[in-house]
Amino acid sequence: MCKRLHKGDGEQMATIRDVAKLAGLSVATVSRAINGSGYVSEESRKKIDNAIKDLDFRPNEVARSLYQKKSKLVGLLLPDISNPFFPLLAKGVEDFLQAKGYQVILGNVQENPERANDYLHAFNQNNVAGVLSAVDNDYAFYDSVHPLVFLDRVGKDSEYSIHADDVAGGALAATTVLKRKTKEIIVISGPKEIDRSQERLQGVLSVLNQQKSNYYIVNSASFLLEDAIITAQAVFEQFPQVDTVIAPSDIHAIALIQEAYRRNIKVPDALQVIGYDDIPISNLVVPPLTTIHQPAYEMGYKGAEMLYQLMNGQKVMQKKLVLPTRLVKRDTLRKKEAQ
Repeated sequence: MCKRLHKGDGEQMATIRDVAKLAGLSVATVSRAINGSGYVSEESRKKIDNAIKDLDFRPNEVARSLYQKKSKLVGLLLPDISNPFFPLLAKGVEDFLQAKGYQVILGNVQENPERANDYLHAFNQNNVAGVLSAVDNDYAFYDSVHPLVFLDRVGKDSEYSIHADDVAGGALAATTVLKRKTKEIIVISGPKEIDRSQERLQGVLSVLNQQKSNYYIVNSASFLLEDAIITAQAVFEQFPQVDTVIAPSDIHAIALIQEAYRRNIKVPDALQVIGYDDIPISNLVVPPLTTIHQPAYEMGYKGAEMLYQLMNGQKVMQKKLVLPTRLVKRDTLRKKEAQ
């Protein structure tokens, strides 16, 4: 009976030599079977497979990819994993790629350009088969990353990309708000350097301007939680009579609800708020947040599918994919006005 080797408790993980010894075969034969680099009889393959299972052997993916010049590793670059939108996107990526035999290496940039370039270098050193990125495409090192698919934060020069229809989503948020009684509308603008954020704002303002509505814009430095809290405080300090807020993300909207609670302002009676993203926690706050749904999981899943096609030389039928948004009605808006 063979003792399984585990990492931890002073034990080492199984090596290819352990597999060869248990299978009663040479290391070269085991190597050919694992790497698919030569003939191995069916009987020998069965012995190798049984030994791998018994030993819980996991090949060194980096070394194997260097040998084969074809990796089963994919890099995923995210702006900030503390924002629940991006783990949901990452889940879609992983669910698709793991089913295809790939593993995902995550790079959490935390809105830091230097970290983005460091991760891209690390992906390159690990010989990844491709990269998925939800980080802006203005970093020089992207030039040497292929294949590459952008998710959510997509620049105009992105060849392969997938994102939500933010102009339509912003317009839907404004249209929904204007069906309620409003006095002083505050529109929070996301970071100016993010195209999706500005398209979202464009959609909001197109409706408000068309309806000749009075509104004020408050700029937020980023989608990070700490900036959302600062922005929420600024809204109440600059506009104490605010009664309606169109937020650029659910994080901003939830920060507003919390600040309103701290100031004894009732939502939605005295303050109504609409968010954007529909992250899971938006249904758990009190009151539950009305928001614009972005299909984060679908975005990640379809983006991974697009990258898989590129990595395997398949034709991509639609290089730039735009997914629809929709309204999710909850309890942070007042009842509609009589028509």
